[in-house]
Amino acid sequence: MSFLYAGLDPATAVFLFVISFFGSFITVAMGIGGGAMMLAVMATLLPPAALIPVHGVIQFGSNAYRAFVLKEHTFWPPIAAFAIGSLIGVSVGGLIVVDLPPSAVQIGVGLFVVWSVLRKPPKWLTHWPFLTGLLSSFLTMFFGATGVFVAGIVKSHQLGREAHVATHAVMMTLQHLLKIIVFGMLGFAFGPWLGFMGAMITSGFVGTLAGRHVLRRMNDAVFGKVLNVILMLLAARLIWQGIAGL
Repeated sequence: MSFLYAGLDPATAVFLFVISFFGSFITVAMGIGGGAMMLAVMATLLPPAALIPVHGVIQFGSNAYRAFVLKEHTFWPPIAAFAIGSLIGVSVGGLIVVDLPPSAVQIGVGLFVVWSVLRKPPKWLTHWPFLTGLLSSFLTMFFGATGVFVAGIVKSHQLGREAHVATHAVMMTLQHLLKIIVFGMLGFAFGPWLGFMGAMITSGFVGTLAGRHVLRRMNDAVFGKVLNVILMLLAARLIWQGIAGL
């Protein structure tokens, strides 16, 4: 069983498997939040150099499965432009030697999310998916979990609850796949983490199925209110972390 733990203490690894379940459950049932929650927990338990690439693989698996089970609800018009922008964003991010200050990124993303909830979404969110794909994918190379940023983009289309979750999952699947490729090209060794990542993804599958049942029983009005509350809480957390890190 040691191949599942990737050098981590077994109790720590099992704890993270449970977190992966609840992360996927929260993301499907409430629309957002699971990836950021899991990143926050993993950041305290994984080696810093492995955190973002390993989290990226886990999120790719979870989002790919989420996109598959909700595929009939996907809103496809912005996907192609978002994918092209994402390809450029991760490529540019991978070429930059000096990392962006994490605190500045956290504060910036947090303020953007607050603005997207309280104000009418700007037209470029809806009409320029290329730009939103580029910006969010660039940020994910340094910040890791930009699902909150992308959720603001998806929210601007005013979709129903299932369409929101499905479209967000497709966008995040594309973004994490590109990030994995770039980290591989930069030399990160994924091999020692394969068992651990596989167990995390499997746990996330189960969480996705459980969360889907909750999603189907929630109406659009309740979903929208819950989504806004979660977005604001996550934004507050990002801003607080950014200020604390200055």
